[in-house]
Amino acid sequence: MNIKIKNANQLISQTCTSITPLDDSLLNAAQARLDILTKPQGSLGRLEEFAKRMVAITGNLMPEVPRKAVFTFAGDHGVTEEAVSLYPREVTPQMVLNFIHGGAGINVLARQAGAEVVVVDIGVDHDFADAPGLRGMKVVRGTRNMRKEPALTREEAEQCIAVGISLATEYADQGYGLFGTGDMGIGNTTPSAAIAALLTGKSVASVTGRGTGIGDEALRNKITVIQDAIEINRPDPSDPIDVLAKVGGAEIGGIAGLCLGAASRGIPVVVDGFISTAGALIAATLAPKVTDYTFAAHRSVEVGHQAMLDRLNLEPVLDLGLRLGEGTGAALAMMLLDSGLRIYREMATFESAGVSEKND
Repeated sequence: MNIKIKNANQLISQTCTSITPLDDSLLNAAQARLDILTKPQGSLGRLEEFAKRMVAITGNLMPEVPRKAVFTFAGDHGVTEEAVSLYPREVTPQMVLNFIHGGAGINVLARQAGAEVVVVDIGVDHDFADAPGLRGMKVVRGTRNMRKEPALTREEAEQCIAVGISLATEYADQGYGLFGTGDMGIGNTTPSAAIAALLTGKSVASVTGRGTGIGDEALRNKITVIQDAIEINRPDPSDPIDVLAKVGGAEIGGIAGLCLGAASRGIPVVVDGFISTAGALIAATLAPKVTDYTFAAHRSVEVGHQAMLDRLNLEPVLDLGLRLGEGTGAALAMMLLDSGLRIYREMATFESAGVSEKND
């Protein structure tokens, strides 16, 4: 049975309006503490930036190292009918089972990061049995083929965003203090590239990559499919929900909602790669202040990722040549955010350690 969240549009609107700018006084106070720790000022580079932002986002001058969860949203895509992926559609449910059995890349890295993996079936064309770590929040059984018709109705798109918001609220209430985003869905670099083109103003060809590793001919076909989908559906770039509905995906909507919900609760969210950043771009177009609460986990090798990062004005934490998805980059980046926060909390000050400060 598909989930139905009441008043999804109202929930989205209320969540967006509740996101406030960060308090500059907290950023300044965190910087003041960093400057009296036993090190040359600024010598720990971006670790110091991470700590400052964690202080400002949480509104706490001495935040605890947070309880962490990576949400891996899964959905199928009708556009796979157009031969845009190297892998068949049935890989999506197969990989979901791998996630819940603990055997995927995200499971390994999340264990290392001390993060829980929450697998969210938001749009897989498969009925899963109940299992620990799996959240059945299905809005659709796969999107429609966006080359022929809108991928989702507007109501379905709103439901997907509302699912992400509701998960953020639920886990915030349980005491989680750091979220990561991830995705699983064969064919989902195609809608992500369409979103990238529409919301950055770049050409489809410049933001469309090889996804699972397709060859030159398949890449040309993929670009044509996206161009056709945009021409047929005519999504409005000024209306991100219209973009999500016409050329998006269920998991992309869920990620957008998680970003919005996290920001509304003062919880930092670490956005994974290309697909997750498409979701973050939808969220930021709805509520620009969401980027204050967002960390870009890494720079993907997908060619369109940098254009989205530029549009969001986010500098990635890592650049490791990753392109797996699942939330793997988010789990890795979480470890560095923890490191920055531990430096901020646990490193001695010059005064407490009896160490002489720099000469005047």
